[in-house]
Amino acid sequence: MNTVRGLIKHNELLSRHTSWRVGGPARTFFEPADREDLITFVRELPADEPLLWLGLGSNLLVRDGGFAGTVIHLHGALDVLRRDSEQIIFVEAGAHCARLAKFAKDEKLAGLGFMAGIPGTVGGALAMNAGAWGGETWPAVTEAEIIRRDGGTEWLPAGDFRFAYRQVEAPQRVIGFIAARFNVRPDADGSHEHYTRESLARRKATQPVGKPSAGSTFRNPPGDHAARLIESCGLKGYRIGSASVSVQHANFVLTEDGARATDVEQLIAHLQATVLAQTGVPLHLEVRVVGEAA
Repeated sequence: MNTVRGLIKHNELLSRHTSWRVGGPARTFFEPADREDLITFVRELPADEPLLWLGLGSNLLVRDGGFAGTVIHLHGALDVLRRDSEQIIFVEAGAHCARLAKFAKDEKLAGLGFMAGIPGTVGGALAMNAGAWGGETWPAVTEAEIIRRDGGTEWLPAGDFRFAYRQVEAPQRVIGFIAARFNVRPDADGSHEHYTRESLARRKATQPVGKPSAGSTFRNPPGDHAARLIESCGLKGYRIGSASVSVQHANFVLTEDGARATDVEQLIAHLQATVLAQTGVPLHLEVRVVGEAA
C-alpha cells in the first residue's frame, strides 16, 4: 500500500496497545495519518480481510494467539475536537472520551460529563454505547460519520442506530466510525461541572484507577450489580496466574507483569461459573474477546 501515509507494521504485539497489557500479534497494524489516509487504506484492503478497530484498547481482550487480520488503530490519529455550534460538538473517533468531557466542561457545556468516566475513545464508546454514572453515549449523539467496506463514508442520523445497555445495532454497511456530533446545552450555573468533579472523585475512591484493567468486566444484571454478586461469592482478590479480581471493585479484573490473556479468560470463566452456581444469575461480558488462542 504505497499510497498511504500512515504507519504500517506487521506482527505488532497488541499487548502494547490494550489496557490489560495482554494479547498476541496482529498480522497487520495500521495507524492512519488522518481521515483521508484511513479512507484510502480501507479502500485498498481485500474485501474479505478481517478487521479490528482499536482505540485505547480498553474493553477488549485479545487472545494470546493474536489477530489474524488487520488492526486499525485510531487513537492519536483521528482526534479532531471542536465546537460546531452553540449546541453541537464535533469529535473524531480516536479522541479520548475524557478529553471530550473536559472540552465540554471548559466550554461550560452540560450533557457529556459522564464521558469522563469512560476509559476509552469516542469510537469505542459509539461501538458499544459506553456509559458511566447513569449517562450513555448514544442518547447524546445527533449523527455519526461511518465508513463502509468500499472506503466510502456518510453521515447517518442517530435514529439509524438501535441501541440499548452496552449494545449498538448499526446498519449492515457500517464497518467503523470516523466521527460524531454530540448535543450539548449551556451549563450556566456550573452545576454540571460540579457533578462531573464529584463523580471523578468518587471513581478515584472506588475503582482501581491507574492499574491495568479493561474497566468493568461484566454488564450489570437487571436490578443488580456485577460487583456485588462477585463480592457476595467471596471472590474479591481471587487469582489465576497473573490476573486477579480487584479488592477495591470486584467487577474489575487486574493484570500484572507477565500476565497472559489465558489468565484473564480463565479467571472470567471462573467468576461466571461461581456466581451462576451460588446466585443463579448469569454474568455477561462487557468486554469484547477477539483473536485466536495460543
